[in-house]
Amino acid sequence: MDTITAKRHIFSMLDVDGDGVISRQEYLARPERAAQALGQDGEDPLLSLARTAHARVFASMDADQDGRVTFAEYEAWAGEEAFDEVCRPALGSLFDLADTDGDGHLDRTEFTRLRHALGNPADNARAAFDALDEDGDGRIDRDAYLAQIRSFVTEGASPMARALHAPAHN
Repeated sequence: MDTITAKRHIFSMLDVDGDGVISRQEYLARPERAAQALGQDGEDPLLSLARTAHARVFASMDADQDGRVTFAEYEAWAGEEAFDEVCRPALGSLFDLADTDGDGHLDRTEFTRLRHALGNPADNARAAFDALDEDGDGRIDRDAYLAQIRSFVTEGASPMARALHAPAHN
């Protein structure tokens, strides 16, 4: 897959209502959806960190600051610098929310619940977990997870992302 196709996949996942733009409200709902799916309390300090990190991402993406991100804005923005500076902390904050025992790893259930809350079909999330769990120990670590997402955004390739964005199984 090339980077433009990868960006289209990500954009369509972030454009929850499918109207062709990512609104501030829909993007900032990501931590809330993740916390709810993971059974986390709305007052959890990790949720507060995730909210702040996501607000930074949205402000960075929204080039004209109109509260809406078009695909052109997203495409121009998404890349190594944006990932390293603002996306990595935001995605890491969601990982931390999903890591219910705080051990720095996600098991299959935690991973599947997180990815499903973020808009991936549960079957795809399970397949993505298998692609990421290279040593078969039933756990994935934060750095490996974030590296797979970075690879998809910047290079258009990632075994985890391939599974997440495959046509849904029926």
